[in-house]
Amino acid sequence: MTDNRGDAGRDLARIAIFAALIIALGMVTVPLPTGVPITGQTLGVMLAGTVLGPRRGPLAVLLVLVLAAVGLPVLAGGHGGIAVFVGPTAGYLIGWIAGAFMTGLIAHGGRISWWRTGTATVVGGIGVVYLFGIPVQAAVTGLGLGPTALSSLIFLPGDLLKAVAATVLTLALRRAYPPAFGVRARVRAA
Repeated sequence: MTDNRGDAGRDLARIAIFAALIIALGMVTVPLPTGVPITGQTLGVMLAGTVLGPRRGPLAVLLVLVLAAVGLPVLAGGHGGIAVFVGPTAGYLIGWIAGAFMTGLIAHGGRISWWRTGTATVVGGIGVVYLFGIPVQAAVTGLGLGPTALSSLIFLPGDLLKAVAATVLTLALRRAYPPAFGVRARVRAA
């Protein structure tokens, strides 16, 4: 007989820990004239997907966004409130949910390896997030899609470094502490 309440409690704890990590990574920001700052929060989104998978990873991101929506200063630079969901960063924020899902789907689609995890962070953590963020930023700022996409290239080098960091951290965590991934240790009979 399994203890589903214990599993649910562990899942909630992992979701809360990764939500806190995403929030903490937003405390250091570099503001840009585009209205979308450089922040470490996308690293947290990537890690939520690679470690928690396609179900729990997006829930960690959603928790952060709910906290932001009720006005808590949990986003980059201490921002929060419903207004962030109608500004130039709105698409990126919504893209975090889809990005964490896709990152988790790819990373957990088979044995976790460096190439699977790296692919997951680039496709989900960068590509999917940009896919949501750039069109919304263009609509909010009134710029065309092309110029907005071009101006977003300033984020790409940093996002690629975050993808490398997320890959390295995920593989190190997998080796050091598999229960973080929801993997139970097998007990051998003596």
